[in-house]
Amino acid sequence: MLGRLVHYTFDAVLVSTVVAGVRRSSGFEPQTALIPEATVRSVAESFLGVGETVFDVIQATAVNSSYWRRSSK
Repeated sequence: MLGRLVHYTFDAVLVSTVVAGVRRSSGFEPQTALIPEATVRSVAESFLGVGETVFDVIQATAVNSSYWRRSSK
């Protein structure tokens, strides 16, 4: 049971991080304002905030790592 919870949590964070990456690279983002229920909207915004935080940590790690370099495209 605990293993499934960890797995689903990891999957949710991964999806949220991908959404954050799409938002950062394209400018498109989910319209949470269209969610009528305030509690569900708040949970969705928190969910997306977690992805933003994870994306920021990954980006900072890549910037400070010698294994990554900026593309010349």
